[in-house]
Amino acid sequence: MTPAPDLRPPTCDPVPQEDTITQQADRELADRVHDGLPTAVRPDRAGARGLHLIVPAVAALILGLWGIDRQDSMWRDESVTYQVAHRPLGELWGLLGHIDAVHGLYYLLMHAVLALWDGGLVALRLPSVLATAGAAAGVGAIGARLSGRLAGTLAGLVFALLPVTQQYAQEGRSYALVTAAVTWGTYAFLRAVREPGPRWWTAYGVLLALACWLHEFAALAMVAHALTLWRLRVPRRVWRGWGAAAAGVSLGLLPLMAVSAGQADRQLGWLGRPSMNAWLQFLVVSVVAVLLSRLLLRRRGATELTALALPLPFAPTGLLMVVSLARPWYVERYVLYGMTGLALLTGAALAHAIRRSRRLAGPVRALTACLAAGTAVAVLLPWSLLVRSPESRKDDVVAVARAVEDSARDGDAVLFMPARRREWLLSYPAVLGRLDDVALAESPTASHTLQGTELPADTIRRRVLAADRVIALTDPAGQPLDPFPQEKIKRQILKTQFRICDRIAVHGAQVLVYARPGHCT
Repeated sequence: MTPAPDLRPPTCDPVPQEDTITQQADRELADRVHDGLPTAVRPDRAGARGLHLIVPAVAALILGLWGIDRQDSMWRDESVTYQVAHRPLGELWGLLGHIDAVHGLYYLLMHAVLALWDGGLVALRLPSVLATAGAAAGVGAIGARLSGRLAGTLAGLVFALLPVTQQYAQEGRSYALVTAAVTWGTYAFLRAVREPGPRWWTAYGVLLALACWLHEFAALAMVAHALTLWRLRVPRRVWRGWGAAAAGVSLGLLPLMAVSAGQADRQLGWLGRPSMNAWLQFLVVSVVAVLLSRLLLRRRGATELTALALPLPFAPTGLLMVVSLARPWYVERYVLYGMTGLALLTGAALAHAIRRSRRLAGPVRALTACLAAGTAVAVLLPWSLLVRSPESRKDDVVAVARAVEDSARDGDAVLFMPARRREWLLSYPAVLGRLDDVALAESPTASHTLQGTELPADTIRRRVLAADRVIALTDPAGQPLDPFPQEKIKRQILKTQFRICDRIAVHGAQVLVYARPGHCT
């Protein structure tokens, strides 16, 4: 067996050449059983094996399935997934050459899922639920390797319970799948550092490549892993193994980067620089992670844990936010996988607290456990309920479609203001088919776009003036107005030639019924 690198602080006893760090850690845990270590983390308990994987995965699965339909709502990004995944492969391929190449692998996966079972909102979100369960198991596996099975189980549970994890577990987008791939890639990274050799570095490279093809910003996880190696002061052979794997991931990503670079303005042009609230959230997470690291470093053997876990919530998010000051690219869900690091630190801290609690008297220990559990429920339950409501997302295309269906008449003209709001009805072709889309030049499938293309402003003006009633789908009042000629002419004609007959407010949108004077009834 190839000797494992000595990654522990200098004050620790040297690891025998014939043993890996994991084997030595297991013996140390066994030696400390008589010092009051809870039985849940004893390595020689066969019944406990696998619980650090099963318990977090089952918890995440239950949480993911709870309220998966989100009160029969769907927001516009999920609507895009639903529409695109239903396109024939030829049309889907044409779209990816124009926009959304960064999500191409995910769309292909969802195309296969919906071809096998077109189960509506459940089928749309089920892959994310399963991926989150896999990610929670991965957090448990990493935590068990670093701090024992109790810490791993708790870390996986913490990850599953995080409100942001619950939110994206029930979202028909790629971010939960990215998190699962990065998490298990990090597990392979840990194994490769401890057991240098091609097997684990190959697994690391494959998993990170998968994550990056699901979303390019998963590549930032490799920055966090590089910081881990630097903090551990690993031998050169470990650096060489990581470098070869990282180079392979980067080379494999080049085709996607070449295509998506040309789509960047269309793909991310809607983003602004990180808000003050985003910076504050990053600061809070970073401070909590650092404080947990400082607390854990007082314990023997915690160096490897903090070296791995601390860069995950800090490096990818921080780097992307700094870059976004010049080139706005930051959205928190793009680096969702960073929460695994915070979960690992929290799980280890909770395991440490549980072990210390054995020194307390039985009633005091029970009271403390009840208070901690009650506090967790009081804090997490409102957030858990919120992320399962339509109000947790920017809008609700289901509510928009119902409002249009109730207020429109067959043959009414319809205007989307701005044009990209056409996505609100594209998932409901029966509703859209009743209306005359007077501004549409080419459909989304014909134009290889997400929302289709629109006619010149003069043509839109002429077609709107020929209508007696217009259904206008707009953002809520107070939102910025697009400056494009087509959008200006829509607003001008409706204001000067029509009157508002009805205004229906729904979450994240409003449906306005316009008519010529005398045609409201």
